[in-house]
Amino acid sequence: MILKGAEFQVPRGSSRIPKAAVIDYGIGNLFSISCSLRKVGVDVDIVSASQRVRDVDAVVLPGVGNFKAGSQNLMAFRQNILGPVGNGVLLFGVCLGMQLLFEKSEESAGIGLGLLKGQVVRLPRQVKTPHMGWNTLRISKPSSFLEGVNEKDYFYFVHSYYGTPSESDIVIAKTDYGLSFPSVVAQDNIYGTQFHPEKSGKLGQRVLANLVAIIKR
Repeated sequence: MILKGAEFQVPRGSSRIPKAAVIDYGIGNLFSISCSLRKVGVDVDIVSASQRVRDVDAVVLPGVGNFKAGSQNLMAFRQNILGPVGNGVLLFGVCLGMQLLFEKSEESAGIGLGLLKGQVVRLPRQVKTPHMGWNTLRISKPSSFLEGVNEKDYFYFVHSYYGTPSESDIVIAKTDYGLSFPSVVAQDNIYGTQFHPEKSGKLGQRVLANLVAIIKR
């Protein structure tokens, strides 16, 4: 299901081109998320463990796969991520990248970044996993991150686990699949989506454009 429509553009304001570091920690489709970010006007650098994250407006943590492998591979990046984010740089986690923002996961041993309090748990046994395909959001609270998104809009998911924040007020939207799970979170300069915006057509572009607008404020 690909949604048709005009290209979403970043709202007018500052003419400065925002810069993002996409973290290459061995898990995730770097090409797709990088291309999607460039489409909404972001200057993208793919950063490996041997490089420093510096002079960027955002850090992007993609990810597909196992929490343990992701957390192990991310160890080399921890200070490279935590330092800039502690100084106000925006952090955006996608799918497994969102799950790694939390403290731990019942999927396997491993330590997340711990920037969001809570843990990652499995979807109910009675539903088919992974949850793969298009699904909608139920917006829990207003956020500029989801400006222009309606509850009938579809986004693309691929996952078997989901994050459970200790603080419910960081949940921006939920999605129903066997139960209602948090699918969009936001806390200060930290954002996460369980769905893949880079695989979600024009509406995924809209969410990324909203992220750019937040950066450019």
